[in-house]
Amino acid sequence: MAFIRSISGLRATLGDDLTPAVVAAYATAFASILPPGPIVVGRDGRPSGVWMQDIVIGSLRACGRVVRCLDLATTPTVQLFTEHSDAVGGIAITASHNPAPWNGLKFLDAGGVFLDADGNADLWRAVDTQSASLVADQQAGAVEWISDTTARHVEHVLALAAVHAAPRADGERVVVDAVNCSGSYVIPALLEALGYAVIRLYADGSGVFPHAPEPLTENLTELGRAVIEHGAAFGVAIDPDGDRLVLFDERGMPIGEERTIALATQSALTLGEPGAVVVNYSTTRLVDDIAASHGCTTFRAPVGEINVVRRMQREHAVIGGEGSGGVIYPACHAGRDSVVGVGLISAYLRHRACSLSQVCAEFPQYAMIKTKVVLDDRDRLAQDLARVASSVEGATISTDDGVHCAWSDRWVHVRGSNTEPIMRIIAEAPTQDDAEQLITMISALING
Repeated sequence: MAFIRSISGLRATLGDDLTPAVVAAYATAFASILPPGPIVVGRDGRPSGVWMQDIVIGSLRACGRVVRCLDLATTPTVQLFTEHSDAVGGIAITASHNPAPWNGLKFLDAGGVFLDADGNADLWRAVDTQSASLVADQQAGAVEWISDTTARHVEHVLALAAVHAAPRADGERVVVDAVNCSGSYVIPALLEALGYAVIRLYADGSGVFPHAPEPLTENLTELGRAVIEHGAAFGVAIDPDGDRLVLFDERGMPIGEERTIALATQSALTLGEPGAVVVNYSTTRLVDDIAASHGCTTFRAPVGEINVVRRMQREHAVIGGEGSGGVIYPACHAGRDSVVGVGLISAYLRHRACSLSQVCAEFPQYAMIKTKVVLDDRDRLAQDLARVASSVEGATISTDDGVHCAWSDRWVHVRGSNTEPIMRIIAEAPTQDDAEQLITMISALING
């Protein structure tokens, strides 16, 4: 049993924690904090999302709202349709990469980005005080079913200058593992529009996970084998709601989720306009190296899509994202988008006429270790972070998001998760041994 609400929205386990009453309470509260206007709704494909969508639609209609329902759609698609319309907000029904017993709600403002800290505070206050009001007569909001979401999302990506700057593919094969969820149709549709032949490994839209849904290497062994079996140029894996992108090269080897934003940055700065780059504190310094090679500056923001987006807006950044496989390209819309990531990265490969492994081999090499500690007592988190901040020597310390300690060629980041009851410890250094030493140092401070 678990119930988590954070800057990333609401996630909970089905049954005792995520009930129809809870879904209705959050949907009506969300309507109460928005100005008049339509609200966009979509779901990531989990079977539980069907009944949740019915309740969200009914709750919003009971508040007198017009609901624009995308039905099965990636979270980036919900963001796109919210930002590029007169909608005043959006709700994505998803628990992102969490396992099947979970589902949740992500809340978007009129700009198609997640609610910030103030917006979430307003939402939670409305939920906790039950201050939402329903229409008091026979009138109710309407439902508009949007059926061309895939085509319109693909059109937006194809229109990007950095994407159509490259030649079309010539029928090269690409294997797609969309974990049978919301990216099952839009990712293949984009690839085919770009000239690739798509091998659908797990892309039936059923919402039934064929393996653990987080796009980590240990969960994607079948994708690697399929790339080799079909002689594919590369393999694509995304999470259930389609905002994270992971790639396998032509040898069936994972390139590492951190390289997603690195490759997208290289593409955007090479084929598009140069400019500032923003990533979170847990993202590889390879992005800094790439930006610097183009004469551009990299800025850091706390983990969480809204935090990166807000910093991108302040810095007028041309691209940004997170090392977990999230690419944010404002020229399309202000949110992490695996579809945009595929468009940018495949364009760079075609522009260079190189394989994915060849391009990755050109990058500076770093070793990154990601670990986590289950928190039985979240109250001790602040004490642990304070001990780290006061004990680490010789580093530039940032406490914007947990504790980030940076040296000239390495860094370590310690923080509480926004979405799970865990503490994350992430270190990056020139070698695996160097990174392990950073993890050992931090673990000793925490356990001491």
